[in-house]
Amino acid sequence: MPGSEDEERVESDPERAALLREVAAEVRGDSSESEQVAAMLYRVSDLYDPDEETTPAEIYRNVRTILDVKERGGRPERDG
Repeated sequence: MPGSEDEERVESDPERAALLREVAAEVRGDSSESEQVAAMLYRVSDLYDPDEETTPAEIYRNVRTILDVKERGGRPERDG
């Protein structure tokens, strides 16, 4: 459906994408929390990357998955 949350796009901004990725690299560290924050920042940077096709809703779902994995003790959920 046009105009739905899933089709919403953000205007590309390569400089913003690069800045977010730079910050992600700086905060990445030895702790699982810093790795988690870095992963979320990197994923958000995809919104501004002209080579990526993603929506805020897709980013939200991906970040939610990152948080869920952390909550389960770092183990991805397995099917079957």
